Amino acid sequence: MRISVSSDMDEPVARLLVEELRRRGHEVRTYGALEPGADPQWAVCSEAAARDVAAGAADQAVVCCWTGTGASIAANKVPGVRAALCADAYTADGARRWNDANVLALGLRLTSQPVLKEILDAWFTATPSQDAEDLGNVARVGRLDAGRGADQGLAGGRSGGLPGGQ
Repeated sequence: MRISVSSDMDEPVARLLVEELRRRGHEVRTYGALEPGADPQWAVCSEAAARDVAAGAADQAVVCCWTGTGASIAANKVPGVRAALCADAYTADGARRWNDANVLALGLRLTSQPVLKEILDAWFTATPSQDAEDLGNVARVGRLDAGRGADQGLAGGRSGGLPGGQ
């Protein structure tokens, strides 16, 4: 699998992430502080990794910053990306299963080596749900990406989301 990885800091857990992905047989492309001379700002490198996913240049991405929050926000601004900030294996499994997440966001501060491996195990073994409700929710997010949210009645079926359709 082709995986783009970004980190705004060259932290041990970020280096371990790249090593672990390669050990698992993935083709890894790096951004930010993991790539000498690249712009390490979390918004810049997270966007670059997410754009790889949206363009089909990567199957998935892992974006990292100190808490993981900024990286997930930046990645989620790229249409077609469903980034999930995961601090544990259960969340990673659910993100892949119920949300068909294609970008994993990690916090560099609190992700230990054992937790990182548990998260990666869960992320890569979970498969997206085929349940109609889950598929419908993922499709709805896709419509939001396409900018059709307001005209699709996404606010409870009411025009503009106001009570009484006002």
